[in-house]
Amino acid sequence: MDLDKIEQLVKIVENSSMLDFCIKEGGVKIEMSRRPNAETFVTAGAEPPVKVSVSQSQELEAEEEEMYIISPIVGIFYSASSPEEKPFVTVGDTVKAGQKVCILEAMKLLNEIESDFDCKIEAVLVSNEQKVEYGQPLFRVTPIID
Repeated sequence: MDLDKIEQLVKIVENSSMLDFCIKEGGVKIEMSRRPNAETFVTAGAEPPVKVSVSQSQELEAEEEEMYIISPIVGIFYSASSPEEKPFVTVGDTVKAGQKVCILEAMKLLNEIESDFDCKIEAVLVSNEQKVEYGQPLFRVTPIID
């Protein structure tokens, strides 16, 4: 993995609502976190810095790390704008940053949920009209890095 790709990944994480991110490519594993910990000092009102760790592994693990688009609110999941319409996204679709992926209804308000980064939808993890919780994974995705 080259430096340009790593820089793109850092920008994606910084500009998204993701708290943790991990990717493996070949023998390189990159982990990023925006969560403050004992080693990180965060000033009041500042965004947590992105902490990046890169490790080389001799053996590739069988299971790759997974990424998700998660629910930012509690509400009811809708895959389309109406029952007669096609879903916004389906498994296998490529999604661009800012593209609408679903609607969450909360307190009679319809909130359009958009992807924070370019990705491919690997799985839809909730059913239409299902109640979802804050932080619940809605879609399993694979990031697309140019």
